Amino acid sequence: MHPQFHLIDETWIAAPPATVAAAVADAANWPAWWPGLELAVTRDRGVKGMQWAAQSRAGAAPLAGSVEIWLEPFSDGVILHHFLRLDLLPPATLSRRCLGRLERRLAWHAKRAFWQLKDDLERSAGADRRGC
Repeated sequence: MHPQFHLIDETWIAAPPATVAAAVADAANWPAWWPGLELAVTRDRGVKGMQWAAQSRAGAAPLAGSVEIWLEPFSDGVILHHFLRLDLLPPATLSRRCLGRLERRLAWHAKRAFWQLKDDLERSAGADRRGC
């Protein structure tokens, strides 16, 4: 059975792999990237990324599944691959319309969050290259 929410996205970041991996490993970033989800690390792959078990917090749609970030060195940066696989927990049900709306909201939030990470890390990497 396929997850009810299966989001796949990628963002290229012009920063060293170790810098991006450090941001991914920083638990302080996770609530902003995945609000409403409680995460537990299931696999720390170091400079290659992380995997988490995910479950929604109380008061949100009851979801559970996994989150993964895979970091692929590319050119002078990293491609951050983001995978979000969530199922609605029984006995909860949502209409197709509500499921679609929730999936779009999760997808747009992730895109904005990783664009922000990209901007922050590239700004820092640029400052390092200029010697500032």
